[in-house]
Amino acid sequence: MPSPAKKRKLNSDGKQKSTPARGLEYFFARQRQNGSLSNTPSSQEAQDGTVHSGQADGSLTDEELARRLQAEWDAEIRGSSSRSSPRPEPDGANADAGTPASPGTHIPLDPGLPPSDPVVQPAKVKNTLSLSSAAAKMDEMTASLPLDENTLTFEPAKYISQLQSSWAAEGGDASYALLTRCFVLVNGTQSRIKIVDTLVNCIRLLIEGDPASLLPAVWLATNAISPPYISMELGLGGSAISKALKQACGLDSRALKALYDKVGDPGDVAFEAKKKQSFTLRKPKPLSIKGVYQSLVKIAQAQGQGSGDVKQRIVDRLLQDSRGGEESRYIVRTLCQHLRIGAVKTTMLIALSRAFLLSNPPGADFPTQDAQDLAKLKKEELAEVWSRGEELVKASYARHPDYNDLIPVLLEVGISEELLLRCGLTMHIPLRPMLGSITRDLAEMLTKLQGRDFACEYKYDGQRAQVHCDSHGKVSIFSRHLELMTDKYPDLVALVPKIRGDGVESFIMEGEVVAVDRATGELKNFQTLTNRARKDVAIGAITIDVCLFAFDLMYLNGESLLDQPFRRRRDLLRSLFVEIPHHFTWVKSLDATSQDSEAVLEFFKSALDTKCEGIMVKTLDNLPDLEYRGDEPQQPDDESEQPDNKPSEPKSGPKKTTKPKRTNPPAKPPTEETTPPKKSRRKPLLATYEPDKRLDAWLKVKKDYSSSFDTLDLIPIAAWHGQGRKAKWWSPILLAVRNEETGCLEAVCKCMSGFTDAFYKANREFYDNGEDGGEVRNTHARKPGFVEYGGGGVPDVWFEPGEVWEVAFADVTVSPTYTAAIGLVAEDKGLSLRFPRFLRKREDKGVEEASTSAFLAALWRKQEAKVPAVGGEGGEVAEGEDVMEE
Repeated sequence: MPSPAKKRKLNSDGKQKSTPARGLEYFFARQRQNGSLSNTPSSQEAQDGTVHSGQADGSLTDEELARRLQAEWDAEIRGSSSRSSPRPEPDGANADAGTPASPGTHIPLDPGLPPSDPVVQPAKVKNTLSLSSAAAKMDEMTASLPLDENTLTFEPAKYISQLQSSWAAEGGDASYALLTRCFVLVNGTQSRIKIVDTLVNCIRLLIEGDPASLLPAVWLATNAISPPYISMELGLGGSAISKALKQACGLDSRALKALYDKVGDPGDVAFEAKKKQSFTLRKPKPLSIKGVYQSLVKIAQAQGQGSGDVKQRIVDRLLQDSRGGEESRYIVRTLCQHLRIGAVKTTMLIALSRAFLLSNPPGADFPTQDAQDLAKLKKEELAEVWSRGEELVKASYARHPDYNDLIPVLLEVGISEELLLRCGLTMHIPLRPMLGSITRDLAEMLTKLQGRDFACEYKYDGQRAQVHCDSHGKVSIFSRHLELMTDKYPDLVALVPKIRGDGVESFIMEGEVVAVDRATGELKNFQTLTNRARKDVAIGAITIDVCLFAFDLMYLNGESLLDQPFRRRRDLLRSLFVEIPHHFTWVKSLDATSQDSEAVLEFFKSALDTKCEGIMVKTLDNLPDLEYRGDEPQQPDDESEQPDNKPSEPKSGPKKTTKPKRTNPPAKPPTEETTPPKKSRRKPLLATYEPDKRLDAWLKVKKDYSSSFDTLDLIPIAAWHGQGRKAKWWSPILLAVRNEETGCLEAVCKCMSGFTDAFYKANREFYDNGEDGGEVRNTHARKPGFVEYGGGGVPDVWFEPGEVWEVAFADVTVSPTYTAAIGLVAEDKGLSLRFPRFLRKREDKGVEEASTSAFLAALWRKQEAKVPAVGGEGGEVAEGEDVMEE
């Protein structure tokens, strides 16, 4: 048997020997003998996938040579076709360069080659080499869809038939290209109106064209694959995506790192890599929305030995099959679980409600609104129509936060009263908790609740828990973020049967889990609780004891209590459940009115003395006739939207009723009474439980707020090298707030106060840019695309946002330097903080729960209403003072 060296020598002599190698290097080497291909390749050569030709210009690159060869093949085919009668080729016969085509099939290099060019069928050959431009293989029809058109003028019927024909040729399911088009348009605008319109139009196309793809599309657009209480994590590291990019795009590690250093975002790296990928011998198989979602589920479900290889193969195939740079960009961002298109939860619910008001799936008979009729309405009238449907969808999702249940019901019944009945409060599915507004001090709280009866409760320093127990004794415990933590608290699960009183069969209770000293009942801080194991906790191995302090009851014996006033819910909680000291009890409380200021102050002091964070104040009764006037804009919910001045955007703000109206919204003008109120209009303050809302019916008064300093929960995003003894650490550190509309992080201040040397050291190890020879951790070489910072001086390192720090400060100032809340208080200026001081890491909060730019702007307005601004616009002052050493 000849050696490899012998084989190479024989092949170089041009003699036909045993089957030669079939690699691309060998193929291109054979072309340097001549500038053209042999017109009559032997059958053996055709079977082997090799073709002999004469000498070519040795200076040509592989790509240039490939184009030259392709042009010669095209010329040969055209010459042959002029001498023979053309034989039409069936549709799709040359669609896939990666699969064996019909005998003699020719696949043009240029995807724009007119389909009318005749193609002949010469003698049968197999494995004909074909080249296709990966960057050009995009769905041109989908890429031209005007998804950002006004919702009321967009007509899905104009595009459905074409889309369905295209989808049928690719397997029948809606293509991922449609969702990519939506992402591109949403990411390209900061207009809330445009974002909502784009999502609505995309959803309408799916409702009418492929309803089965709507649910996976919603999951992909919301950057998730399951509800939070079902643990489905992709578990992908950066190495898996890097390997897939290198394999799919032909990059080496150095080239990949150069791209990452240049653009700073994994999705943008994929976009650039795909553009640089000139050719592929396998045409991508078009991705579908269903297929991408199912691939993510398979990645999440892969476990055990060999699961890493399984995940890698799926990631490889997704990137290989992505067509064009944009699909690659959003596939990678989806794999990184950081989509960043600004389509947060509230935006998606608004888009769903509007889409189902205008469209229904084939075969469905629920009524819809006529877009032309809606377009004739005035701004206020249209806002009323939109808001009714939105409130219904939001209320359903707040009580039953699972798109797997919500979307099928919407497809069946649309926006109707049945939605809330079928997607309402359900055992073992957590409802989104009600939230409390922040007050600066006790005086402000007493002013807000003047004339009302209210309850003051200790605000314990623990973990909020939602406990479900059904009639069979099954217990589920959920966190504030709706994550299942039953396994973390087996001692509470064992406790539940003991606290149920007579007649209690099923219930949903809310309380605070606090670490305690079981012998003395002394409360411990939240950091002690975080040291408790999180998974597979055995009762016998528990070293940190906890007590459940219950404060609300939302469900009892099959009946929802959400519409009951707080006094009634509290009475049921205390009368039907059994207290077990140091294991289960009720929050300590005091009933009072605004006249009892001395008693409230003493209660507040006692809460602080007991190591509590402060107090919660809750209205006890519904008093619809007693009007209430807030003296400031409400703090937004975690993902709330700001109103836009356009007819298609609803008014925001507290509603006059607590129950969503369960009627199909009619397209008719509202009365004066139903016109959306202005912010200054007096409104009732009810005592019902409002899931996923932040209302003044619940007020927080914390010890931090009672001092002269406010606090914000900020995200560290970058840092500079320290000076002097701090040269080996990061100092100062750049902090940011979250813009809930765009998904971006906006720089607000630099901070270098409140840190200890131990913290500096740990922080330097956590955010390691590898310059000292260590492993790169949680850092970027360049500013990520979702971070906005226009300040002077480029940071030495950019952090991977993942932590939330609580920061105290003296004042909020207008700043021309920082981008936080830009446009909310001044057209071209943002806001900054004077004298920021680090207090602690918020282990209980994720980035998505950091303080928002809208809340920062509300604090500034509140501050300006009380005292004049210090230092004028103060931008330069804030820039200088926030980095001063103490």
